[in-house]
Amino acid sequence: MILHTGLRTDIPAFYSEWFVNRLKEGYVLVRNPYNPTQVTKYVISPEVVDVISFCTKNPGPFLPHMELIRDYGQYWYVTITPYGRDIEPNVPLKEKVMESFILLSKKVGVNCVGWRYDPIFLSDTYTLERHISDFEKMAETLAGYTKVCVISFIDLYKKVLRNFPEVRTVSKEDRLTLGREFVRIGKKYGITIKTCAEGDELAPYGADCSGCMTISTFEKAIGCALKPPKQSKGRNECTCYLGADIGAYNTCGHLCKYCYANYDTETVKRNMKAHNPKSPIILGEVAEGDEIKEAKQESWKDMQLYLFT
Repeated sequence: MILHTGLRTDIPAFYSEWFVNRLKEGYVLVRNPYNPTQVTKYVISPEVVDVISFCTKNPGPFLPHMELIRDYGQYWYVTITPYGRDIEPNVPLKEKVMESFILLSKKVGVNCVGWRYDPIFLSDTYTLERHISDFEKMAETLAGYTKVCVISFIDLYKKVLRNFPEVRTVSKEDRLTLGREFVRIGKKYGITIKTCAEGDELAPYGADCSGCMTISTFEKAIGCALKPPKQSKGRNECTCYLGADIGAYNTCGHLCKYCYANYDTETVKRNMKAHNPKSPIILGEVAEGDEIKEAKQESWKDMQLYLFT
């Protein structure tokens, strides 16, 4: 199975101590965000967890603990954008994150780490020209340490509009211009541009529009074919294999203005104060009346190794 850690919050950046404790104890409890009394128990063991999937803006805090996940397949997406503290208040300096990215790539291998440059939006500060210029500088720095960069354009969810009312959509003309230029730059530095839930409009320029967290992505990372169970379809434009995420919404301390996973700053601050790194659940404690069910887990490995390039 695939254990996701980054669809609801940023565990490496803010909850590394907690995750280290979960790895050592061999299990984690996850509260259903839509039915709070329903709690799922996942065993964390290489016997049933084929891949641990990470999405983070700052892998640095977890790097000293990489030995704990040596026996697991893993795939990391690290988000690095051109935005400053006006948009991403608590994200470390880009230079620092890129240093951590390079160290991570050296530890896990180039096929196990991808760069995310998203979401893309335009403003008087973050212009078309600036995106192209900053993207090339980052690509030059990360060249040789990843083969993939995922891009997407901002989605105006209600949470996003509430916290970022001045944001606007990116026109098709600008999407095509950015996509074309990013593909050109990517080819220069050996980085394939993938799109996330953006349809096929950038395919004519050479972008890979097959999805970002697909089974193929994980297979290439671990060098082994996977046979996952069928998954219910999410958004029509998304082809990723999601589910089994151990995080919680409204707990990411980066407080990015475009975030879809946080309701508001005060809720996040309150929730982060309720975090106990020794608890089996990321937010708060197990409560009286909680119904804990063990997840059905099994390895999806085919056991016939594939040689991916």
